[in-house]
Amino acid sequence: MAIDTVMWSKLVTGMTLAFHVIFATLGVGVPLMIAIAEFIGIRKKDPHYTLMAKRWARGFIISVAVGVVTGTAISLQLALVWPNFMKMAGNVIALPLFLEVFAFFFEAIFLGIYMYTWDRFKNPYIHWLLTIPIVLGACMSAVFITTVNGFMNQPGGFVMEAGQFTAVDPVQAMMNTATFSKVFHVLSSAYLTGAALLAGIAAFTMLRKGVSAYHKKALNLMMVLVLLFGLLNTLAGDVSAKFLAEHQPEKLAAAEWHFETEKGADLILMGWLNAQHEIIGALHLPKLLSFLAFGDFNAEVIGLEEFPQDEWPPLLVHYLFDLMAGVGFALFVIALLYFLFVFWKKRNELNKWMLRIIALSAPLAFLGIELGWFYAEIGRQPWIIRGYMRVEEAATTSPSIRILFFVFLLLYIVLGTMCVVVLRRLFNNNPPEVEMEKWMKEKRNQSIEKGESTQ
Repeated sequence: MAIDTVMWSKLVTGMTLAFHVIFATLGVGVPLMIAIAEFIGIRKKDPHYTLMAKRWARGFIISVAVGVVTGTAISLQLALVWPNFMKMAGNVIALPLFLEVFAFFFEAIFLGIYMYTWDRFKNPYIHWLLTIPIVLGACMSAVFITTVNGFMNQPGGFVMEAGQFTAVDPVQAMMNTATFSKVFHVLSSAYLTGAALLAGIAAFTMLRKGVSAYHKKALNLMMVLVLLFGLLNTLAGDVSAKFLAEHQPEKLAAAEWHFETEKGADLILMGWLNAQHEIIGALHLPKLLSFLAFGDFNAEVIGLEEFPQDEWPPLLVHYLFDLMAGVGFALFVIALLYFLFVFWKKRNELNKWMLRIIALSAPLAFLGIELGWFYAEIGRQPWIIRGYMRVEEAATTSPSIRILFFVFLLLYIVLGTMCVVVLRRLFNNNPPEVEMEKWMKEKRNQSIEKGESTQ
């Protein structure tokens, strides 16, 4: 069956977002982990934590480089793949797009200073202070770009005249009703994923090479943060569900296969649909959808019957929603189980099964991120700007779009391969124990040289 230009446009952008979101998530989540590790290292005078910050920062630089390329690809695709969208909304989203670039450069400048000023200050807190603008820059970059997505879901800040957006107020457009819930969810999930990744790496290394003081400390620290941000991410999911129930009821109804408006609505887990939209083989949790949506077990939840069928989101979003929520819950439970073992002296929290589960939590966290973004984007269908422009109206009609797909596919294969190769060479040939010994030796030599110069 031939694929039309609209489907090719979706494939190009979907592929780009699926690849970019990995590095965008690292770009937001990892800087906070670096800042926390270095601060603890200074406070405790423990070089292991300082070494964590050093090593994580070097890996972070690689992910930033790849993220820049993929972010540029997205900017390019907005003009090439979705020209009608940019024609209509370009003057509305220009400000947050500019601010996102500004936030990135702000972060990059301080990141460069941070990387080249290790051991250059007598007071180590001065170097640590450089992490604050890095964390803020990464956070604000995510905030600004998320406001664009929020606008696409809850457009505002303009007057519609003759099919065009006029009297544009870009600040009002950025501060749309979707912004808070989306930003909260994006940041909490990014920090959760960053912590899960670093915990997973520590667990995987201990499985391969045995337990070391460095990796044990890294694992303990990151699992604390997985537990904290797992809890915050659960709260963010609750806020998002209540936002959808009030402002995008069709998206929530599609996610839960809720076809008829009713009070005391059940929460539907998994299952499948037959041709008559009858739910088969699903787990029904009585009245829980009403509670999830409104905090009231007897609240009325709007069903898909209230909307024209050509405005229904694809019903496969039910699986994306269930799996996304399941991943978030699993990460929280894994962290909770780890600390139960820590405090239950009869159990060893560093047993092989626990380490395997934690190592698995790293790719699981990224799977949750991918599922979440696919749910966010597919769940908005058939709209690219909800209520104003449909996806097929925004896409390019150029047949060259299919060539563009394979060009970008090749680019991402090359980038992904290079990223893995560079990171492996960066860390596999330089274990933390060896680096710690070299670093401490250099510090001793510097102290001796300073003593001799003083004499």
